[in-house]
Amino acid sequence: MIRLLPWLLTIALLVYALVDCVQCDDSRIRYVPKVIWVLVIVFLPLVGSLTWLLAGRTGEGQRRRGPSHPPAPPRGPDDDPDFLRRL
Repeated sequence: MIRLLPWLLTIALLVYALVDCVQCDDSRIRYVPKVIWVLVIVFLPLVGSLTWLLAGRTGEGQRRRGPSHPPAPPRGPDDDPDFLRRL
């Protein structure tokens, strides 16, 4: 049974990385397109899975494109710089 443990862990890591890659939003994927990542994970199970988890995606709070929240609009006329310039 101990001999099967490394194989089972490799398969579990492969399945986890593959599902994570397929479900990941395209804006969070780094370096190469999603299709290439899937092929790397499938053909190089241990190395590809670890590479995907460590370098293939950005963190939860990080995004590759643009800010995560648009700037807040002014609350009133006194907070609006354009309004104050026209006075």
